[in-house]
Amino acid sequence: MTKQPIYVQYYDSPCGELILASVDEELCLCDWNEKPCAERNKRRLENHTSADFKIDTTAVLEQVKQQLDEYFAGIRKTFDIPLHPIGTDFQHQVWNILRHIPYGETRSYKHIAETIGNPKGVRAVAGAIGANGISILIPCHRIISSNHSLTGYAGGLEAKNKLLKIEKNDCRHNKPQ
Repeated sequence: MTKQPIYVQYYDSPCGELILASVDEELCLCDWNEKPCAERNKRRLENHTSADFKIDTTAVLEQVKQQLDEYFAGIRKTFDIPLHPIGTDFQHQVWNILRHIPYGETRSYKHIAETIGNPKGVRAVAGAIGANGISILIPCHRIISSNHSLTGYAGGLEAKNKLLKIEKNDCRHNKPQ
């Protein structure tokens, strides 16, 4: 039986190198290359899809790179890439909420826990956010602590800070006078 390929490309963002992967013309990975989270998420992909990684391009990977270019240039506020996140039902519930946080805004882990109806589930929410394998497009960088400080991020706090500054500066420039 031939294993299904997961196609992989790399993207050099202003915040660090990203590894991008697609399966069945859907993005299944956009993670910070050579970070522990990316290795963990690649293993999860291998285990859940029974697929082999192959460095090659696909239409969706080219589309992701184009949309990331537009995002970092301040042109794009939302992404319209078909996604294939791999995770539990709970993780999917949390990631879906993240996808609805508007560009340039932040939410706390506590807010996400309250939104899913489990105000004491802050740690579980943090774990689900930490397992997000589709960074930027599922914007876990928009999650901060309740005291408004930056907390853990798979790409590192410097990358998280840069992403938030990109969005904050862009929102400031686009406000009506």
